[in-house]
Amino acid sequence: MNISIVIPLLNEAESLQELHDWIAKVMQSNRYLYEIIFIDDGSTDTSWQVIEKLSQKNEAVKGIRFQRNFGKSQALDAGFAMAKGVVVITMDADLQDNPEEIPELYDLIIKEDFDLISGWKKKRYDNVITKNIPSKLFNAAARKTSGLKLHDFNCGLKAYKNEVIKAVKVSGEMHRYIPVLAKNEGYTKIGEKVVQHQARKYGETKFGIDRFVNGFLDLITISFLSKFGKRPMHFFGLWGTFMFLFGTFSALYIGIIKLYKVYNGIKTILVTDNPWFYIALTSMILGTLLFLAGFIGELIIKTKNNEKHYVIREKLNF
Repeated sequence: MNISIVIPLLNEAESLQELHDWIAKVMQSNRYLYEIIFIDDGSTDTSWQVIEKLSQKNEAVKGIRFQRNFGKSQALDAGFAMAKGVVVITMDADLQDNPEEIPELYDLIIKEDFDLISGWKKKRYDNVITKNIPSKLFNAAARKTSGLKLHDFNCGLKAYKNEVIKAVKVSGEMHRYIPVLAKNEGYTKIGEKVVQHQARKYGETKFGIDRFVNGFLDLITISFLSKFGKRPMHFFGLWGTFMFLFGTFSALYIGIIKLYKVYNGIKTILVTDNPWFYIALTSMILGTLLFLAGFIGELIIKTKNNEKHYVIREKLNF
């Protein structure tokens, strides 16, 4: 199979038929063997019924229905687990991504041997205040932190080698950082392509301004995980040891000075009246806690499993 198209969605019943027809037209005109995997992330409208009808008419249409809304990352993870195509394309279901981009994305993966191609919506049709400006700030921070020179980390239209999507684990709200996750797994040939962005035709966006706040928090998380995710002791143990030693030597210094003054009959204050005593004590406690955090983190990594954080209610055509 040439291409798997993975489409997460939430309450997009109005756009699904048109999106399917558009994708099918592109696939047939290029003679691709393909599958379209719709992942219904807990829709409360008739999205699943539309997917059922599409699957009856076109055997290339497959569906995954979640028990409830678990999030875009979990939807993508479920789709990636099922995808069989040599090239995997992700896109949104709101018709803002253009299926006509698929052949070029496919060629960049197959002919130029890219591991991943990320779309760049250079010209956007979103609200400038609530989306465009926060998006630019978010992408600038992501570039600086990750070292990847991509302009649009959050673009839903991306292309991957199948082996890449099988290697990355997308959870939480990490779908924004799949290129970073891929890089952390050793897939470094990551490129970018300017893609056409279209105004939303039906319904309203499912994401508010809070996604950028969450995005920055996730960026901090993934930056830490990329450096210390497999060896948390290297971070917590280092700082814990430093703080414990600082507290210990400070306490010893305070004690030695106290004994020296007492021995020589020099007037001195109680150790507990010395503010440095409490600084030393706090440093020792924090150092111990940090060291324990690193140790517990190592134990969790050694014993963790890859339990999926979503529940599939039903499937179609798998």
